[in-house]
Amino acid sequence: MTLEQLRIFAAVAERQHITRAATALNLTQAAVSASIAALENQHEVKFFDRVGRNIALTETGRLFLAEARAVLARATAAETALRDYAGLKHGRLAVYASQTIASYYLPRLIVEFHRQHPGFVIDLAIGNTAKVAQAVAEGVAELGFVEGPLDAPSLHVEPVTGERMAVVVAPGHPWARGGELTNADLRRQEWVFREEGSGTREAFLAALAERGLREEELNIVLTLPSNEAVREAVAGGAGAACLSPLVCLHALTAGALKRANMLLPPRPFQAVRHKERYVPKAAAAFLELARATPPLVA
Repeated sequence: MTLEQLRIFAAVAERQHITRAATALNLTQAAVSASIAALENQHEVKFFDRVGRNIALTETGRLFLAEARAVLARATAAETALRDYAGLKHGRLAVYASQTIASYYLPRLIVEFHRQHPGFVIDLAIGNTAKVAQAVAEGVAELGFVEGPLDAPSLHVEPVTGERMAVVVAPGHPWARGGELTNADLRRQEWVFREEGSGTREAFLAALAERGLREEELNIVLTLPSNEAVREAVAGGAGAACLSPLVCLHALTAGALKRANMLLPPRPFQAVRHKERYVPKAAAAFLELARATPPLVA
């Protein structure tokens, strides 16, 4: 068994599609299929059920995927350590971040990091807080960034900057006039929320809990999978939402959205790394850039 076979298996298993895995790996479909078949035949196991043109992981494949990811993570860590011995000259840094941070906070940091270390490439992946924690825990990412509460014993979580979220509505909404909001107002309102696992959702629910409100008391009429979808639904009159001011900046400036008169507590943007894994010099350098970012509280 080779690392290349493990990489191919993991790519196919994660996509559950031979052609997409081949494209991602820059290999032919035939080469990918042959590698999977060789691994299955060598160990007399079956990783995938093939139904027409589709494939799905078997129970053996699902269990082996966790092992393959762990081995690949260790191999990546070893390669990273060797690169570090030569200094920050070239290499890759895998970063996983939640939507708000990846779209509105990290791009400027990545540009500055590349200016300082032009030989390095940052692979940025996006997922909600739960997926970021999983990626760092499994070694898929060396560094993560989240804005939601995170309780994971294996992970070190460090606030690096912060912001103050805003409740926003369409210009014609009664809340756009600026009157102070009561808990009764919040209960009566129709809300647009991000999906479960979203840091934005969790932070807003925590702020509401401080006011004595539970999620079950709210009238949530839409649950959408991205900040931009929530923003556009609210601008279209779907109700109220809580979003990062970074997400709403242009819409607020243009008058497409209005802030409601509801002061929310600041929320931190947090860097996440594994407590026990080696921290590459590139990850440490990127973390220093993040620490130097002024607070984003608006």
